Amino acid sequence: MEIPSDLAIANGMPAAGCSLEAAQAYTRGLATSHYENFNVVSWMLPRGLHQSFYNVYAYCRWADDLGDEIPDTQRALALLDQWEEELRRCYEGQATHPVLVALAETVREHDIPQKPFADLLIAFRRDQTVKRHPDWTSVLDYCVYSANPVGRIVLYVCGYRDPARQELSDWTCTALQLANFWQDVARDLDIGRIYIPLDHLAAHGLSERDLEARRFDARYERMMKELVEYTRTLFARGRPLARNVSGPLRTDIDMFSRGGIAVLDAIEAIGYNTIERRPAISRRTQARLLGRALVSRLFSPLLHATRGDAELGAAGPAASAPAREQAESKRA
Repeated sequence: MEIPSDLAIANGMPAAGCSLEAAQAYTRGLATSHYENFNVVSWMLPRGLHQSFYNVYAYCRWADDLGDEIPDTQRALALLDQWEEELRRCYEGQATHPVLVALAETVREHDIPQKPFADLLIAFRRDQTVKRHPDWTSVLDYCVYSANPVGRIVLYVCGYRDPARQELSDWTCTALQLANFWQDVARDLDIGRIYIPLDHLAAHGLSERDLEARRFDARYERMMKELVEYTRTLFARGRPLARNVSGPLRTDIDMFSRGGIAVLDAIEAIGYNTIERRPAISRRTQARLLGRALVSRLFSPLLHATRGDAELGAAGPAASAPAREQAESKRA
């Protein structure tokens, strides 16, 4: 595929058709140097899964940058088409791009279907052409492609394939995406995007012009409060997932959920005024969230022994956690 000369993440990338070792070194460097939270999360996962997550991150990062870092819409769409072709070649055993060379090993090892990777590209394409969402149906459908595939890929890598856990993951990922939207209203306006459903704005007497004017008043406060409360209900629906996966993954999922709820708390703390300022989570709060997640992990085996898989519904999961995760959890 065409490698844009102005794409920063392409710097230092090995040549097409490189060895697996070189490809993995590139994805590992990309993940650990470009994503400040990656090391915080990955040290809690079994060491044998680290490279797989580096490879998945690199795939997502490349797709994201091809969409967001290329200013010309038509060129960005063409590059995303080329990226999907690289994905197809990966699943046909003909990968040449270093990221897909590395990802092919992860796909093979964990038997990950192509669909969640392809679904992400649908969202990145929409970002090029869809700048407004008329209603909740449109926003939630965007989340189906922008957020939910990531959670499903994580479950595949960790050995979970059942629909029950995937559904819980979807609730959590959608909630995380929405929390990010409400946190970044001002930032998204800067790049011409509005993710708040337009009919929800209208129901509170607001319009696109009010947002573009960065006008905060009682109407906006009431509207954002409703959005935050709705997003909390989605986090609650997905919360049982953390109690129904093993050891290290349980801690990661718990951290992400607590982090998303902390974003909603931060929005509430500033009086829901996300149109004029961006709520942030302090390092102290981040440390507290990590501590709570770790404490929850220590005590969760006792709770898990009594609850079992009841919270997953009548069908239950098809398979238990992989033996390597159980061994890693015992060592921890």
